Amino acid sequence: MIHRFVFHNDRLSPVEDVRLSPGQSGLLNGWGLFTTMRVVEGIPFAFERHWKRLAHDAQITRCPLPFDAEKVRDQLAELLRANNVREGCARIYVINNRAGGFWRSDEDMPVADLLIYSADLPPIRHAVRLAVQEHGRHAASPLAGVKVTSWLNNVWNLAEAQQAGWDEVVMLNERGEVSECTAANIFCVQEGRVVTPPLSSGCLEGVTRSLVLELGPAAGIEVDEGILFPEDLYCADEVFISSTNRNVIGVAEVGGHAIQTSLGPVTKRIDEALVAYVRDYVDAHAAVSGNR
Repeated sequence: MIHRFVFHNDRLSPVEDVRLSPGQSGLLNGWGLFTTMRVVEGIPFAFERHWKRLAHDAQITRCPLPFDAEKVRDQLAELLRANNVREGCARIYVINNRAGGFWRSDEDMPVADLLIYSADLPPIRHAVRLAVQEHGRHAASPLAGVKVTSWLNNVWNLAEAQQAGWDEVVMLNERGEVSECTAANIFCVQEGRVVTPPLSSGCLEGVTRSLVLELGPAAGIEVDEGILFPEDLYCADEVFISSTNRNVIGVAEVGGHAIQTSLGPVTKRIDEALVAYVRDYVDAHAAVSGNR
């Protein structure tokens, strides 16, 4: 559940006082972007990486992004103070108010609306069970890997999987390749080597995914991109998923196939490397901002 205060454009307000118009076609059609980041000791972790991806996605979707990154960072800090968030998560939305379509109003609106929320961290599991969904991703789509607000495909597939008793779901693309989960990237460990699907699979270029690719070699672990099929997951030594709010989580089962080790040594070493990186980032930014 989101916290009481939100930022809407240049104003911090209680959520009940924020007005979004039914005439905003970008809002109703899902023509917008978002990113979610973890908050650690009051510091939005990896803000720069999240903003860079947001700007990249804005170019692809032609979504206006008339906001200054440092000003948004300051607004986010103000929001976190208002909601008294030390440990949690934050989300930035950008809604395109210049989206086309007949069903829009002639109100005087900015070219884009900025919305910033905060919330508690979701419950963290030590090991999860994953369903498998065919045609969950369309890798050939020009919007593949773009984090748009039209998120129905993800929440619907997740709800269907959870209704059937699973925790998350592995989304396959039109070629039957493993792409990602609905809100997490996925990694396969075989004989100490870690492989994650390439961006050409249709997966999101997750911030934590990028960090695993960067930090793995320094931790003495070979990490590569490679095409994976469900069978590769079924016979893996370890499988784990990654997301901003969860670092990495071990996988106990995929599509009815038990994984040999649900929280194995490679997964643990990757997690330790991520925890150390987060610690260094928070310490550096806390010293700059005076949060300590």
